[in-house]
Amino acid sequence: MILYLLSQNPLRTGELQRCMPGISKKMLIQSLKELESYGLINRKVYEVIPPHVSYSLTDIGKKVVEPLFMLYEWADQNEEILDTIEKNMQKTK
Repeated sequence: MILYLLSQNPLRTGELQRCMPGISKKMLIQSLKELESYGLINRKVYEVIPPHVSYSLTDIGKKVVEPLFMLYEWADQNEEILDTIEKNMQKTK
């Protein structure tokens, strides 16, 4: 989800958190650190007070997002299949 959001444009931590209801700040920061260590996102710190940090995709991150877009497109075109799968999953619970 973070990669998908950053594919639209660079975002600050608070903006990412608002786009992902239910994620804790701790979990978001941990995920951002992991994605940065994998080379998928850039972290840019602006030397202002208070500090301003923004995140964006690296070139590698942009390549990783390409199949995600295909998956989102497929899901959009196949809502009926996904609805059937969801109904079947609820039956087994």
